[in-house]
Amino acid sequence: MSFRSFCKKILSISLISILCISILSACGGKTTTNTTAEQEKTENSSDNQNTLEKIKERDKLIVGVKYDLNLFGLKDPKTGKVEGFDIDIAKGLAKKILGDENKIELKEVTSKTRIPLLNNGDIDCIIATMTISEERKKEVDFSDVYFMAGQSLLVKKDSKINGISDVKKGVTVLTAKGSTSAQNIREKAPEATVLEFENYAEAFTALKAGQGDALTTDNALLLGMAKQDPNFRVVDETFTEEPYGIAVRKGDTEFVNTINEYLKEIKENGEYDKIYEKWIGDVPKNEK
Repeated sequence: MSFRSFCKKILSISLISILCISILSACGGKTTTNTTAEQEKTENSSDNQNTLEKIKERDKLIVGVKYDLNLFGLKDPKTGKVEGFDIDIAKGLAKKILGDENKIELKEVTSKTRIPLLNNGDIDCIIATMTISEERKKEVDFSDVYFMAGQSLLVKKDSKINGISDVKKGVTVLTAKGSTSAQNIREKAPEATVLEFENYAEAFTALKAGQGDALTTDNALLLGMAKQDPNFRVVDETFTEEPYGIAVRKGDTEFVNTINEYLKEIKENGEYDKIYEKWIGDVPKNEK
């Protein structure tokens, strides 16, 4: 075979090889593209399913609640049962959506963890003494106000602190991480020392141990602590308005509308007053 014939043969084999590789690559690429497209379609279909549809499909409402706040959400260490104002509101919502108040799962949240748990999809909504604020509206959507509280102070019965004006330099105030109470006390009493704890149960334990002079959060929550230990009292003065709302993920409009319908119904039929009297009867309603 001449050198020229040899070169032609090599060139022919190379062209055939390149053509085969191109065909295989095209086929392989097409398969990958289709698989990816199908996966994206499935994922998007799941994402597009709103929360209300998911609740009905699983036949259970999953709610983030507090476990450490007497009157609103407190877990009995002996029975494991969680009870309170927020719990009854949550059960009523489950009945509204699913026809049975027992079709509910309660998951513990704190002021620090509740928004991440909601946005991660671990819970459907937050009913946990959560104050509606413009800052939080950037992360979640809120229902109408379901409870109006006011921030105050819990002190020992013989304390000389009787209002926010008494919280000065040298006074240590305890509260919970991630709460509006922590922000407010720093604004209202900038000279005071503020210590933050993971939750209000820890803060109350610290107060009883003498680690601070006062504990601050909403007056209704403080009343629950005072009921637990009669050595403490709630200062009469409130220095903020704290409108509680039920939080859902951003854009969950249908779910918010259903929640607002429920809140309107229980206020009109008297069920809200029964829940309020059962848990918060000592605190006059603030209807603002």
